[in-house]
Amino acid sequence: MVSTEVLIKIRQIVRSINLESKRIWKEYGVSIPQVLCLSYLQRSPNYMSTQGSIRKFLNLNSSTVSGIINRLEKKGLLARLPRSGDKRIVQIVLTSEGDRMLSRIPPLLHEQLSENLQQLDPDELASIMKGLDKLVGLLNIRELEATPMIVLDDDLEDIKNEYVNDEQ
Repeated sequence: MVSTEVLIKIRQIVRSINLESKRIWKEYGVSIPQVLCLSYLQRSPNYMSTQGSIRKFLNLNSSTVSGIINRLEKKGLLARLPRSGDKRIVQIVLTSEGDRMLSRIPPLLHEQLSENLQQLDPDELASIMKGLDKLVGLLNIRELEATPMIVLDDDLEDIKNEYVNDEQ
């Protein structure tokens, strides 16, 4: 039945995202949102930005971004520095350790997808968009907020506990 095949394809996509998230956590000790935060800093002028700019890029709420930044700072992958001239504004800076970590992490699924989509014929891309738009409508999730990139907002403790339990 075609509807079953559609559901299987959607499950394959969701499962691959979940598996990527768990693999990155297990191998590198960071979540996908943390990788995206570090990548944003790596591409920013002087490897630094503000928390507000990072929040806008990730399209996550302030408390979630604060948690991401706190965990990355504890790992020494980024640092908070007061802006010269205005100590009230804090700059978030990628450390050399954070840069080294990023160089070891393979391209994420959304990066691979983005590159492949750019190589499609405009008609093929329009067809994919039309199909995805139809799926969103069929699932009745048009009002659901979504980030502009693939980001799992998994609870890090759940992921960590899952790997601890797997290793025991």
